[in-house]
Amino acid sequence: MTLQTPIGKYAILLASLDEAELELFKPALQELSYCQGRVGSMNMQKVIAAAETAAKRNGIIKDQCYRETHALYHAVLEGIEGVTRGQPSIGEMSRTVGLRFAIVRGKPYEDESEGEWIAAAFYGTIGAPVKGLEHETTGLGINHI
Repeated sequence: MTLQTPIGKYAILLASLDEAELELFKPALQELSYCQGRVGSMNMQKVIAAAETAAKRNGIIKDQCYRETHALYHAVLEGIEGVTRGQPSIGEMSRTVGLRFAIVRGKPYEDESEGEWIAAAFYGTIGAPVKGLEHETTGLGINHI
């Protein structure tokens, strides 16, 4: 089984590029189902809600489909674990995040029976809630729908 569409790779790329950098890739991304967003917070629920809201508003997942929301939730949590180095909490540990994120949906395998998958990638900063004391971070989560 080989990868047809590397949704994780696209998600990481989309999350890490700013708007000007992204312009270079726009033609190659036209067939891709994705959305992007930004979130900064000391509250983990706000990070999760920002990703979920963006995915629903952009039609990446269906608003009333629990299965799709649940798949996204697990992809987001897995991505957050990368951002937080396996300690999925921010405000409780006196740290804050400033993140760009991307959600990508697709069929990564040539075998159609493998179905659709969803990837959530985050790129940005994490650190003490003092400007200038943060460092870069990234995280990726992928889950089947």
